Amino acid sequence: MKILLVQLLFFFNNKAAKRNITLLIRFLLFLAFIVSLYSISFHLIMLYEGRTYSWITGFYWTLTVMSTLGFGDITFSTDLGLVFTLFVLMSGIVLLLIMLPFTFIQFFYAPWLEAQHNSRTPRFLPKSTRDHIILTNFDSLTKNLVEKLSKHGYEYIFICGDQQEALEIYDAGYKIVLGDVEHPDTYEKTQANQAALVVATADDLINTNISFTVREISDTVPIASSADAEHSLDILNFPGNTHVFQFMSMLGTDLASRAIGVMTPHIIGRFEELRIAELPVRDTILVGQSLAHAHVRENIHVTIIGLWEKGKFIAIAPDTILEPTNILIMAGTEEEIQQAGIKLATDPQQMDPNPLVLILGGGRVGQAAAGCLQNNNIPYKVIEKRAKISKDPSRHIHGDAADINTLKAAGIDRARSVIITTHNDAMNIYLAFYCRQLRPDIQIVSRATEELTISKLHRAGADLVLSSAAMGARYIMNLLQPSDDSFFSEELNIVMISIPQSFVGRTLIELKLREKTGCSVLAIKNDELFSTNPSPTTPLPENSKIILAGSLEAEKKFKREYLG
Repeated sequence: MKILLVQLLFFFNNKAAKRNITLLIRFLLFLAFIVSLYSISFHLIMLYEGRTYSWITGFYWTLTVMSTLGFGDITFSTDLGLVFTLFVLMSGIVLLLIMLPFTFIQFFYAPWLEAQHNSRTPRFLPKSTRDHIILTNFDSLTKNLVEKLSKHGYEYIFICGDQQEALEIYDAGYKIVLGDVEHPDTYEKTQANQAALVVATADDLINTNISFTVREISDTVPIASSADAEHSLDILNFPGNTHVFQFMSMLGTDLASRAIGVMTPHIIGRFEELRIAELPVRDTILVGQSLAHAHVRENIHVTIIGLWEKGKFIAIAPDTILEPTNILIMAGTEEEIQQAGIKLATDPQQMDPNPLVLILGGGRVGQAAAGCLQNNNIPYKVIEKRAKISKDPSRHIHGDAADINTLKAAGIDRARSVIITTHNDAMNIYLAFYCRQLRPDIQIVSRATEELTISKLHRAGADLVLSSAAMGARYIMNLLQPSDDSFFSEELNIVMISIPQSFVGRTLIELKLREKTGCSVLAIKNDELFSTNPSPTTPLPENSKIILAGSLEAEKKFKREYLG
């Protein structure tokens, strides 16, 4: 009943609906007038024929003839009556069988259905709403972000200006408010002044407009905005955006930093003094060895959290044999991680002194990857179809990356790594598979726009895949976290927890946290010290905190077991 009342209020408060109802009523009045006129005419002709009937009979005859039912129980006997009957019959076909259904559907039923749809998409949030996240664009990044927000208990709302698109988003299961992202009223109705964050991920012009609009409502609400062009950074920062990200450039840099030849560990997250880093096993002394055999804990002084294998996080055991395709995930201070990279690196004399890297795609991501490689003095070639982008013939090759002749001209036979950067996921899958067939031993690093493509790219032959949507969502998600939480992926979470009283004085060997919960202790912190890679035999001190790493499930299990 409540939903019906909402729909009726929306329907009858709509100007177009009021106009349609007026037209429908006029048609019904005209139809009633015609029926009454025919009924009067029926009595007059019957009197002419010498017969009398009641007024109800007149209406009965008129409606049966106009609706083509024609029971035949009452008929005229004169030609005048028969001609009148034919006229009533023909006009009834037009008025009742054609115009009435059309008018009813056009001016009532269709608007009613539209009102039902429209009433499903809210136009405002309750004034009590606060600490929510306002998303101004529906794309792969924000869809990925919503998954993370929902899993961690954050309220969110999409703003959409198009009614049909809003309904599609709503029907897909997302929370939506109908409104213009460039109008101040929309942000007043969505309680932007009480929001935890406003996220703008459209193009630079729209993002700038959104930022100025939000600032009309609130000077303090944080705004996270994406920027495509370099010169847009200053403009987007001007209206008061708290955070501006060049996601495409960041993605290109991240892709290039995973290429063979850039052998320093790549830091993927910071947690106070702690750093989380990735290091490909391929060009380290660990290939074919286990952590225990290589004495990693004793010699390197970092905590090995686990490893990535084809995009999957795997908890590592001391006797796990490391493969060239593995990516180590380690934790320590910045200095400890740098030293670990130096100690684990393969003997330079055994490495290729000219590690060529091919970049397939010369767009924003490809150019950022090229810049990163150039800064690290790594030789590279960029293959790009568009001639206007391929300017430097010594580094850029104009051609199709799916053409074997173009790949051979670029040096596919001697390259150590391929970075695939096109924005088309289907093309990236094709190129990954093609390059893997041409060079089974080459390292393939690929970009993925949609997160669903990651597993397909790994299956096609990619060693490493970075999702632009997941990366952007992770950066935005980390803006929302207090100092004791950080999200690096769906499968790896870092959390700081006060040491339970039952842990005080006990060692990590006694507690067996990794075996029981899947969590690794990365550091111990109190007012006096910050100890990374804690010894398993050191008793845990009182009034301290531990930093744990593990999946969300592992974290929940730890809290369930030890924190109630």
